[in-house]
Amino acid sequence: MIVPVLLFAVGLVFLIKGGDWFVDGATGIARRFGLPELLIGATVVSIGTTLPEVMVSTASAVSGHGEIAYGNAIGSVICNTALIAAITVAVRPGRVDPKSLRLPVAFFFTAAAIYAGIAYTTGYFSRISGFLFLAMFAAYMTATVWQMKSSSSRAPAHPTEPQAEESSTVKDVVMIVIGAALIAVGANLLVENGTLIAQALGVPESVIALTFVALGTSLPELVTAITSLIKGHGALSLGNVIGANLFNLVLVSGVSVSLAPFPVPENSTIAGHNASLVLDIPVMLFTMAFLTLPALKRGKLSRVQGVVLLAVYAAFCVIQFAI
Repeated sequence: MIVPVLLFAVGLVFLIKGGDWFVDGATGIARRFGLPELLIGATVVSIGTTLPEVMVSTASAVSGHGEIAYGNAIGSVICNTALIAAITVAVRPGRVDPKSLRLPVAFFFTAAAIYAGIAYTTGYFSRISGFLFLAMFAAYMTATVWQMKSSSSRAPAHPTEPQAEESSTVKDVVMIVIGAALIAVGANLLVENGTLIAQALGVPESVIALTFVALGTSLPELVTAITSLIKGHGALSLGNVIGANLFNLVLVSGVSVSLAPFPVPENSTIAGHNASLVLDIPVMLFTMAFLTLPALKRGKLSRVQGVVLLAVYAAFCVIQFAI
Protein backbone atom coordinates (compact mmCIF):
# COMPACT_ATOMS: atom_id res chain seq x y z
CA MET A 1 0.00 0.00 0.00
CA ILE A 2 2.91 2.35 0.76
CA VAL A 3 4.47 1.95 -2.71
CA PRO A 4 1.26 2.85 -4.62
CA VAL A 5 0.75 5.91 -2.38
CA LEU A 6 4.33 7.09 -2.99
CA LEU A 7 4.08 6.52 -6.75
CA PHE A 8 0.70 8.29 -6.76
CA ALA A 9 2.39 11.28 -5.08
CA VAL A 10 5.26 11.18 -7.60
CA GLY A 11 2.70 11.16 -10.39
CA LEU A 12 1.03 14.27 -8.95
CA VAL A 13 4.39 16.06 -8.69
CA PHE A 14 5.20 15.21 -12.32
CA LEU A 15 1.77 16.48 -13.37
CA ILE A 16 2.17 19.73 -11.48
CA LYS A 17 5.68 20.46 -12.71
CA GLY A 18 4.97 19.27 -16.24
CA GLY A 19 1.83 21.40 -16.44
CA ASP A 20 3.70 24.37 -15.00
CA TRP A 21 6.49 24.20 -17.60
CA PHE A 22 4.07 23.56 -20.44
CA VAL A 23 1.99 26.58 -19.46
CA ASP A 24 5.04 28.83 -19.10
CA GLY A 25 6.35 27.82 -22.51
CA ALA A 26 2.99 28.05 -24.27
CA THR A 27 2.13 31.38 -22.68
CA GLY A 28 5.54 32.80 -23.60
CA ILE A 29 4.97 31.97 -27.26
CA ALA A 30 1.34 33.18 -27.28
CA ARG A 31 2.17 36.53 -25.69
CA ARG A 32 4.43 37.48 -28.59
CA PHE A 33 1.27 38.02 -30.64
CA GLY A 34 -0.21 40.54 -28.20
CA LEU A 35 -3.40 38.54 -27.59
CA PRO A 36 -5.94 39.25 -24.79
CA GLU A 37 -5.21 37.37 -21.56
CA LEU A 38 -8.66 35.79 -21.39
CA LEU A 39 -8.26 34.35 -24.91
CA ILE A 40 -4.76 33.06 -24.13
CA GLY A 41 -6.11 31.45 -20.97
CA ALA A 42 -9.07 29.90 -22.77
CA THR A 43 -6.93 28.28 -25.48
CA VAL A 44 -3.16 27.87 -25.19
CA VAL A 45 -2.98 27.74 -21.38
CA SER A 46 -6.12 25.60 -21.14
CA ILE A 47 -4.72 23.00 -23.53
CA GLY A 48 -1.58 22.78 -21.40
CA THR A 49 -3.39 22.49 -18.08
CA THR A 50 -5.91 20.00 -19.53
CA LEU A 51 -3.22 17.59 -20.73
CA PRO A 52 -3.24 15.72 -17.38
CA GLU A 53 -6.96 15.05 -17.75
CA VAL A 54 -6.45 13.93 -21.37
CA MET A 55 -3.71 11.50 -20.41
CA VAL A 56 -5.47 10.17 -17.29
CA SER A 57 -8.85 9.70 -18.97
CA THR A 58 -7.40 8.15 -22.12
CA ALA A 59 -5.17 5.75 -20.18
CA SER A 60 -8.13 4.83 -17.94
CA ALA A 61 -10.57 4.20 -20.80
CA VAL A 62 -8.08 2.14 -22.81
CA SER A 63 -7.24 0.01 -19.74
CA GLY A 64 -10.91 -0.73 -19.12
CA HIS A 65 -11.59 1.81 -16.37
CA GLY A 66 -14.19 3.96 -18.10
CA GLU A 67 -15.59 5.14 -14.75
CA ILE A 68 -12.33 6.97 -14.06
CA ALA A 69 -12.38 8.60 -17.51
CA TYR A 70 -16.01 9.65 -17.00
CA GLY A 71 -15.60 10.78 -13.39
CA ASN A 72 -12.36 12.64 -14.10
CA ALA A 73 -13.92 14.73 -16.89
CA ILE A 74 -16.98 15.77 -14.87
CA GLY A 75 -15.10 15.99 -11.58
CA SER A 76 -12.45 18.23 -13.14
CA VAL A 77 -15.10 20.66 -14.43
CA ILE A 78 -16.65 20.84 -10.94
CA CYS A 79 -13.24 21.18 -9.27
CA ASN A 80 -12.06 23.85 -11.72
CA THR A 81 -15.23 25.88 -11.25
CA ALA A 82 -16.27 25.39 -7.62
CA LEU A 83 -12.75 25.25 -6.13
CA ILE A 84 -10.15 26.86 -8.38
CA ALA A 85 -12.21 29.64 -9.97
CA ALA A 86 -14.06 30.07 -6.66
CA ILE A 87 -10.80 30.73 -4.80
CA THR A 88 -9.79 33.28 -7.45
CA VAL A 89 -13.16 35.05 -7.27
CA ALA A 90 -13.40 34.93 -3.48
CA VAL A 91 -9.90 36.38 -3.00
CA ARG A 92 -9.89 38.95 -5.78
CA PRO A 93 -13.17 39.49 -7.66
CA GLY A 94 -12.84 41.77 -10.65
CA ARG A 95 -14.16 42.87 -14.01
CA VAL A 96 -14.20 40.60 -17.06
CA ASP A 97 -14.68 41.25 -20.74
CA PRO A 98 -18.06 39.71 -21.71
CA LYS A 99 -17.10 39.81 -25.39
CA SER A 100 -14.08 37.53 -24.86
CA LEU A 101 -16.15 35.33 -22.53
CA ARG A 102 -19.09 34.66 -24.86
CA LEU A 103 -17.39 32.22 -27.25
CA PRO A 104 -15.96 29.70 -24.73
CA VAL A 105 -19.10 29.88 -22.57
CA ALA A 106 -21.40 29.27 -25.55
CA PHE A 107 -19.30 26.30 -26.68
CA PHE A 108 -19.18 24.88 -23.15
CA PHE A 109 -22.94 24.86 -22.63
CA THR A 110 -23.50 23.45 -26.13
CA ALA A 111 -21.05 20.62 -25.37
CA ALA A 112 -22.56 20.13 -21.89
CA ALA A 113 -26.07 19.85 -23.39
CA ILE A 114 -24.88 17.16 -25.81
CA TYR A 115 -22.93 15.36 -23.06
CA ALA A 116 -25.92 15.38 -20.69
CA GLY A 117 -28.28 14.40 -23.50
CA ILE A 118 -26.21 11.29 -24.27
CA ALA A 119 -25.89 10.39 -20.57
CA TYR A 120 -29.61 10.73 -19.85
CA THR A 121 -30.95 9.11 -23.03
CA THR A 122 -28.62 6.29 -24.09
CA GLY A 123 -26.39 6.01 -21.01
CA TYR A 124 -23.53 5.02 -23.30
CA PHE A 125 -20.73 7.12 -24.84
CA SER A 126 -20.09 5.56 -28.22
CA ARG A 127 -17.21 6.16 -30.58
CA ILE A 128 -19.50 8.39 -32.67
CA SER A 129 -20.08 10.66 -29.68
CA GLY A 130 -16.32 10.83 -29.20
CA PHE A 131 -15.85 12.00 -32.79
CA LEU A 132 -18.61 14.56 -32.27
CA PHE A 133 -16.82 16.01 -29.23
CA LEU A 134 -13.53 16.18 -31.14
CA ALA A 135 -15.30 17.96 -34.01
CA MET A 136 -16.58 20.52 -31.50
CA PHE A 137 -13.03 20.97 -30.21
CA ALA A 138 -11.82 21.65 -33.77
CA ALA A 139 -14.70 24.08 -34.36
CA TYR A 140 -13.94 25.96 -31.13
CA MET A 141 -10.24 26.27 -31.91
CA THR A 142 -11.06 27.52 -35.43
CA ALA A 143 -13.51 30.12 -34.10
CA THR A 144 -11.05 31.22 -31.42
CA VAL A 145 -8.15 31.57 -33.86
CA TRP A 146 -10.41 33.78 -35.98
CA GLN A 147 -11.23 35.84 -32.89
CA MET A 148 -7.55 36.03 -31.96
CA LYS A 149 -6.61 37.28 -35.42
CA SER A 150 -9.16 40.07 -35.00
CA SER A 151 -7.72 41.01 -31.60
CA SER A 152 -4.14 40.72 -32.83
CA SER A 153 -4.75 43.00 -35.81
CA ARG A 154 -5.91 45.72 -33.41
CA ALA A 155 -3.02 45.24 -30.96
CA PRO A 156 -0.01 47.60 -31.14
CA ALA A 157 3.25 46.12 -32.34
CA HIS A 158 6.08 45.64 -29.83
CA PRO A 159 9.52 45.58 -31.53
CA THR A 160 11.98 43.07 -30.08
CA GLU A 161 15.57 42.06 -30.73
CA PRO A 162 15.48 39.18 -33.28
CA GLN A 163 18.26 37.18 -31.56
CA ALA A 164 16.71 37.51 -28.09
CA GLU A 165 13.30 36.60 -29.47
CA GLU A 166 14.68 33.50 -31.21
CA SER A 167 16.48 32.39 -28.03
CA SER A 168 13.32 32.84 -25.94
CA THR A 169 11.24 30.92 -28.47
CA VAL A 170 13.63 27.94 -28.36
CA LYS A 171 13.48 27.96 -24.56
CA ASP A 172 9.68 28.05 -24.63
CA VAL A 173 9.51 25.13 -27.07
CA VAL A 174 11.89 23.06 -24.88
CA MET A 175 9.72 23.79 -21.84
CA ILE A 176 6.62 22.64 -23.76
CA VAL A 177 8.26 19.34 -24.79
CA ILE A 178 9.65 18.54 -21.32
CA GLY A 179 6.38 19.59 -19.70
CA ALA A 180 4.36 17.31 -21.99
CA ALA A 181 6.69 14.37 -21.22
CA LEU A 182 6.35 14.87 -17.45
CA ILE A 183 2.58 15.09 -17.81
CA ALA A 184 2.45 11.81 -19.74
CA VAL A 185 4.54 9.92 -17.15
CA GLY A 186 2.72 11.51 -14.23
CA ALA A 187 -0.70 10.66 -15.65
CA ASN A 188 0.29 7.03 -16.09
CA LEU A 189 1.49 6.80 -12.49
CA LEU A 190 -1.67 8.50 -11.28
CA VAL A 191 -4.06 6.12 -13.06
CA GLU A 192 -2.27 2.89 -12.19
CA ASN A 193 -1.72 3.68 -8.53
CA GLY A 194 -4.99 5.54 -8.06
CA THR A 195 -6.80 2.38 -9.15
CA LEU A 196 -4.76 0.25 -6.73
CA ILE A 197 -5.47 2.62 -3.84
CA ALA A 198 -9.19 2.69 -4.65
CA GLN A 199 -9.34 -1.11 -4.70
CA ALA A 200 -7.42 -1.39 -1.41
CA LEU A 201 -9.73 1.09 0.34
CA GLY A 202 -12.87 -0.45 -1.14
CA VAL A 203 -13.90 2.93 -2.55
CA PRO A 204 -15.68 2.96 -5.94
CA GLU A 205 -13.36 4.12 -8.72
CA SER A 206 -15.90 6.72 -9.88
CA VAL A 207 -15.78 8.41 -6.46
CA ILE A 208 -11.97 8.46 -6.49
CA ALA A 209 -12.08 9.93 -10.01
CA LEU A 210 -14.64 12.58 -9.09
CA THR A 211 -12.61 13.77 -6.10
CA PHE A 212 -8.94 12.84 -5.66
CA VAL A 213 -7.99 12.20 -9.29
CA ALA A 214 -10.02 15.19 -10.50
CA LEU A 215 -8.32 17.42 -7.93
CA GLY A 216 -4.91 15.98 -8.80
CA THR A 217 -5.27 16.56 -12.52
CA SER A 218 -6.68 20.05 -11.84
CA LEU A 219 -3.61 21.11 -9.86
CA PRO A 220 -2.02 22.79 -12.93
CA GLU A 221 -5.13 25.00 -13.13
CA LEU A 222 -4.82 25.73 -9.40
CA VAL A 223 -1.13 26.65 -9.78
CA THR A 224 -2.03 28.89 -12.73
CA ALA A 225 -4.85 30.53 -10.75
CA ILE A 226 -2.65 31.28 -7.74
CA THR A 227 0.22 32.55 -9.91
CA SER A 228 -2.18 34.72 -11.91
CA LEU A 229 -3.62 36.18 -8.69
CA ILE A 230 -0.18 37.02 -7.33
CA LYS A 231 0.79 38.69 -10.61
CA GLY A 232 -2.56 40.47 -10.97
CA HIS A 233 -3.69 38.58 -14.08
CA GLY A 234 -7.15 37.42 -13.00
CA ALA A 235 -8.47 37.31 -16.58
CA LEU A 236 -5.82 34.71 -17.51
CA SER A 237 -6.98 32.47 -14.65
CA LEU A 238 -10.68 32.82 -15.47
CA GLY A 239 -10.06 32.13 -19.16
CA ASN A 240 -7.97 29.10 -18.23
CA VAL A 241 -10.73 27.63 -16.06
CA ILE A 242 -13.49 28.15 -18.63
CA GLY A 243 -11.34 26.86 -21.49
CA ALA A 244 -10.20 23.86 -19.43
CA ASN A 245 -13.80 23.02 -18.57
CA LEU A 246 -14.76 23.05 -22.24
CA PHE A 247 -11.75 20.91 -23.13
CA ASN A 248 -12.67 18.41 -20.40
CA LEU A 249 -15.90 17.73 -22.27
CA VAL A 250 -14.81 17.96 -25.92
CA LEU A 251 -11.10 17.03 -25.83
CA VAL A 252 -10.69 14.81 -22.75
CA SER A 253 -13.97 12.93 -23.28
CA GLY A 254 -13.58 13.07 -27.07
CA VAL A 255 -10.18 11.35 -27.09
CA SER A 256 -10.99 8.75 -24.41
CA VAL A 257 -14.41 7.82 -25.85
CA SER A 258 -13.10 7.65 -29.43
CA LEU A 259 -10.43 5.17 -28.36
CA ALA A 260 -12.50 3.15 -25.88
CA PRO A 261 -16.29 3.74 -25.62
CA PHE A 262 -17.86 3.20 -22.18
CA PRO A 263 -21.24 3.40 -20.40
CA VAL A 264 -22.22 5.92 -17.74
CA PRO A 265 -20.98 4.27 -14.50
CA GLU A 266 -23.51 3.36 -11.82
CA ASN A 267 -21.68 2.65 -8.56
CA SER A 268 -24.17 4.35 -6.24
CA THR A 269 -27.75 5.55 -6.27
CA ILE A 270 -29.79 8.43 -4.85
CA ALA A 271 -33.49 7.72 -4.34
CA GLY A 272 -33.13 4.70 -6.59
CA HIS A 273 -31.54 6.63 -9.46
CA ASN A 274 -27.96 6.70 -10.77
CA ALA A 275 -26.09 9.15 -8.51
CA SER A 276 -24.11 10.51 -11.45
CA LEU A 277 -27.27 11.58 -13.26
CA VAL A 278 -28.90 12.95 -10.11
CA LEU A 279 -25.87 14.71 -8.63
CA ASP A 280 -22.71 14.94 -10.76
CA ILE A 281 -24.03 16.34 -14.05
CA PRO A 282 -26.50 18.79 -12.40
CA VAL A 283 -23.73 20.12 -10.11
CA MET A 284 -21.42 20.54 -13.12
CA LEU A 285 -24.06 22.56 -14.99
CA PHE A 286 -25.05 24.64 -11.96
CA THR A 287 -21.52 25.65 -11.00
CA MET A 288 -20.62 26.79 -14.51
CA ALA A 289 -23.90 28.69 -14.89
CA PHE A 290 -23.44 30.35 -11.48
CA LEU A 291 -19.90 31.42 -12.38
CA THR A 292 -20.34 32.60 -15.97
CA LEU A 293 -23.89 33.87 -16.52
CA PRO A 294 -23.70 36.77 -14.01
CA ALA A 295 -20.28 37.70 -15.45
CA LEU A 296 -21.70 37.80 -18.97
CA LYS A 297 -24.55 40.05 -17.83
CA ARG A 298 -22.70 42.40 -15.45
CA GLY A 299 -19.15 42.22 -16.81
CA LYS A 300 -17.74 41.46 -13.36
CA LEU A 301 -17.47 38.74 -10.73
CA SER A 302 -18.49 39.06 -7.07
CA ARG A 303 -16.99 37.61 -3.90
CA VAL A 304 -20.39 36.05 -3.09
CA GLN A 305 -20.07 33.84 -6.17
CA GLY A 306 -16.74 32.52 -4.95
CA VAL A 307 -17.99 31.80 -1.43
CA VAL A 308 -21.15 30.02 -2.67
CA LEU A 309 -19.17 27.91 -5.13
CA LEU A 310 -16.70 26.86 -2.42
CA ALA A 311 -19.62 25.81 -0.21
CA VAL A 312 -21.10 23.80 -3.10
CA TYR A 313 -17.78 22.02 -3.68
CA ALA A 314 -17.42 21.13 0.00
CA ALA A 315 -20.98 19.74 0.08
CA PHE A 316 -20.37 17.83 -3.17
CA CYS A 317 -17.28 16.08 -1.75
CA VAL A 318 -19.06 15.20 1.50
CA ILE A 319 -22.03 13.69 -0.38
CA GLN A 320 -19.73 11.68 -2.67
CA PHE A 321 -18.26 9.82 0.31
CA ALA A 322 -21.58 9.53 2.13
CA ILE A 323 -23.59 7.77 -0.62
